[in-house]
Amino acid sequence: MKAKNIDRVGFALSLLLVSLWIASTGLAAAPSAESLKAKKSAEAKGYSFVASHDEVVANAKKEGKLKVLASLDAESLKALSAAFHKKYPFINADVQEIAGQEVYLRMIQEMKAGLATNWDVNYVAFDLYDDYLPFQKKFDLLGMAERGVLQIPVKMIDPIHRHVVVVAADIQVVAYNKQTLPAGKVPNAWTDFLREDFKGNKFMIDIRPKDVAALVPAWGLEKTLDFARKIKTQSPMWVRGNSRAMPLVQTGEVNVLFGPNYSTVLRAQEKGANLVAYKIIEPVPTRLTEAQAVLNTSSNPHAALLWIEFVTSPEGQELIDKHEPYGASILSPGSVQEKITRGKKLSVIDWDHVTKIEEYQKKIIEAYGFPRAQK
Repeated sequence: MKAKNIDRVGFALSLLLVSLWIASTGLAAAPSAESLKAKKSAEAKGYSFVASHDEVVANAKKEGKLKVLASLDAESLKALSAAFHKKYPFINADVQEIAGQEVYLRMIQEMKAGLATNWDVNYVAFDLYDDYLPFQKKFDLLGMAERGVLQIPVKMIDPIHRHVVVVAADIQVVAYNKQTLPAGKVPNAWTDFLREDFKGNKFMIDIRPKDVAALVPAWGLEKTLDFARKIKTQSPMWVRGNSRAMPLVQTGEVNVLFGPNYSTVLRAQEKGANLVAYKIIEPVPTRLTEAQAVLNTSSNPHAALLWIEFVTSPEGQELIDKHEPYGASILSPGSVQEKITRGKKLSVIDWDHVTKIEEYQKKIIEAYGFPRAQK
């Protein structure tokens, strides 16, 4: 028996040494027949497909670098970068925050001119989605996720343009002053804003109608435009930027704010807006945000794949929820937004609507009568 035990220990040690040798040499485990079949199918459609996760990691080790451009808050990116480096210490990641329409347009010009050669993971602005798509590397993220090569929730991947993921989301709520507005007067439906007691500067609404536009998936465009015309007749207080409007809710100067981001309200509460409360109204207007992809000129595409897998993972999503805050994707199981909207009817600007959101907003602004911000 002792000899047999010694043999077993020796065999186990041999297996361990072989495993360590494989890891040290960067050799990837052989992909499954199913993955190889999926790879062949993807390549026939013009997509790149890496057949195993070990292969992704082995190639990322050789690359050793990564540059990410994203529009998440700098604090979120710092936390994500640190956690990513801890998981993959062999990758030197440079993660930078970008924001603003001018920046996005400049990026498009650089991509068109062939000058976009110094970054790997690209923020894809939904407002300019069709302009960005031709310059993203066509990794079959959906196919790799379905085969388990990459651990990405498949709902977070564009089912048509299979090389783009979305890592964050916003839901729109009603913010109100809980001291100056009786609980019974807080709207229970979006159409309650058309009541007589909300006429004449009795509530604020942003002149950029991302909130109302997000009702289109549930209501349809015509019903939404009719609602926008009726909002106009209520003579609301027009504002630009919900963060700027939140102090007016806190002071009670205006009792109600229509449709701010859930995260905007919670951020205000954390900064001391103790009189600001919120209400979730169905259908819950929901917008997918922060789309990312691998740039087609990337020098480190496999390291980029590991980043995309990481930010969509439970660990990455938890960090986004913590630092954004509460901005992780509603499509990510267990995220704050996913949990608080369970069982509720949603109106999601999803993959079927993201390229149409600008058109929706233009028509709604027209229905509003092209208002100017008063505050």
